[in-house]
Amino acid sequence: MLFGCESNFKEVQKINYSEFIPSGEAENFNLKYTDSGRVKSILISPKMMDYSNVEFPFVEFPDGVDVTLFDNKAKKTFITSDYAISYKGTDIIDLQGNVKIRTESNQLLETEQLYFDQKNEWFFTQKKFKFTEPKGVSNGVGIDFSKDFKRVNSQRIQGEVDQAE
Repeated sequence: MLFGCESNFKEVQKINYSEFIPSGEAENFNLKYTDSGRVKSILISPKMMDYSNVEFPFVEFPDGVDVTLFDNKAKKTFITSDYAISYKGTDIIDLQGNVKIRTESNQLLETEQLYFDQKNEWFFTQKKFKFTEPKGVSNGVGIDFSKDFKRVNSQRIQGEVDQAE
């Protein structure tokens, strides 16, 4: 007796394949987050893709973001990046590409990748950074800081800072 079997390997591979399609998409996205009647943040992006239908849900901003954070005294912190992804289970936002954070008091941090812990209002990176403020400019690798730059922990740093006040 002889049996013939046609190889259906491609069809077998498709059994474990699931399409990675967003559950929602938005263009020219503008979100204002408020708490107790106060605006806490404004997020603007040309495109938002919501993947809340996957095992580890996230929201992706493939064309970048422009974010304004407000503290309790209405002081603003401005954030821009070329790309961002927000992980729903961790409240961590991963900002990538030409990341810039500027405060109203002329402090500017520039890096290629920066994480923002929304719950603790804390930024951190292990990448190279440039930090410019009225006192001077410093460069380094690895930094973490509060959203208002009042607490800053930098690692390998170099630069010139004017200590006189």
